[in-house]
Amino acid sequence: MTAKPTARLTGKARTAALASLKKWKELPGRDAIQRSLKFADFNQAWGFMTRVALAADKADHHPEWSNVYNKVEIVLSTHDAGGVSDKDVALAKFIDSVVS
Repeated sequence: MTAKPTARLTGKARTAALASLKKWKELPGRDAIQRSLKFADFNQAWGFMTRVALAADKADHHPEWSNVYNKVEIVLSTHDAGGVSDKDVALAKFIDSVVS
């Protein structure tokens, strides 16, 4: 049995979903959302990334990210959907809960 592809968020569903993500920004020129985070040091940044990586792998939905010392840049977009989907919103909310 083939899995149903993930649908890209559009219209009112997209507007409502993105409105619930206060610290995320739409990425210009791309159907993706982005957040920048700064931690006290590299250890805290890496610990955060580890927690997110475990959850992302379990959900089979992986972020695009980079880390330089205490800074983490994250971009979320569902490649097989061609843009932001419910998977990105769910992962963004998880990330926000880890940071809080």
